Amino acid sequence: MPIATPEIYNEMLDRAKAGKFAYPAINVTSTQTLHAALRGFAEAESDGIVQISTGGAEFLGGQYKKDMVTGSVALAEFAHVVAEKYPVNIALHTDHCPKDKLDGYVRPLLAISQERVAAGRNPLFQSHMWDGSAETLDHNLAIAQELLAEAAKAKIILEVEITPTGGEEDGVTHEINDKLYTTVEDAIRTAEALGLGEKGRYLLAASFGNVHGVYKPGNVVLRPELLKELAEGVAAKFGKQDPFNFVFHGGSGSSKEEIATALENGVVKMNIDTDTQYAFTRPVADHMFRNYDGVLKIDGEVGDKKTYDPRSWGKLAEGGMAARVLEACQDLRSAGTRLK
Repeated sequence: MPIATPEIYNEMLDRAKAGKFAYPAINVTSTQTLHAALRGFAEAESDGIVQISTGGAEFLGGQYKKDMVTGSVALAEFAHVVAEKYPVNIALHTDHCPKDKLDGYVRPLLAISQERVAAGRNPLFQSHMWDGSAETLDHNLAIAQELLAEAAKAKIILEVEITPTGGEEDGVTHEINDKLYTTVEDAIRTAEALGLGEKGRYLLAASFGNVHGVYKPGNVVLRPELLKELAEGVAAKFGKQDPFNFVFHGGSGSSKEEIATALENGVVKMNIDTDTQYAFTRPVADHMFRNYDGVLKIDGEVGDKKTYDPRSWGKLAEGGMAARVLEACQDLRSAGTRLK
């Protein structure tokens, strides 16, 4: 199937919300990790989301220029070609973009998609994220209003993060403290500024103790039940039940119970990066240790071309990451739900 159209992406999100499941949003940094994500979704019979962070876009742009727009456009165009060979619908998304990178990343990408839509084509990406969590809420929402209007012109969904996620993601760092919990007042102010769909569709990354990076279950106090409180608070004021499509950030290391509670309370998208990075790298490390004499030309020897050929360990890496994507689909209940 091709990359999801705006209509298909909206249907995907609606089905997830109604069915109380979520799509894994897998960060990719290469054509190889893209194929791993696509393979995992296909094996799970799940539609899904593939996303590129600012750091991933820089890496894709090449170390000579590190141009984020070039890197992300190139991979998106590649994805539009190769995704047709996989029997699932895939949405393309850009991950965390703070204020200082908007002009070098999200705004140019919105302009590209607006040009495509004006010419009768579909947007290049299906959604973009604005991470204003380092700003005051007023300033965050003011920028979100401007971006939402531009996204709507391109039939694109905007993701907004209104309060901090702990840890570090591509240079954006927040302490792990009591500020990692969105309040009902925060949610109400968001609805007042961005509407509840009439100004354009958006995904809401609310904070319930989430932390980016590596941690063991129990080391971070997650309160996914908080999402229900936010939804009920906004519903009481605006008269719209289940007003938000929530995003679960910092999900690596979360317990299955925490994930299940988040799904019951409106999460439709869960970001997964740390776990899939490890799943990709672990088979490579194993291959290198097992074939140490082959991958290195030690003591004047020539090594073994079959072991240092990138395809030999690259296939293992793809398989390892695809298996972790499959597991994520099972945990998030999206396995077996693909649109026909």
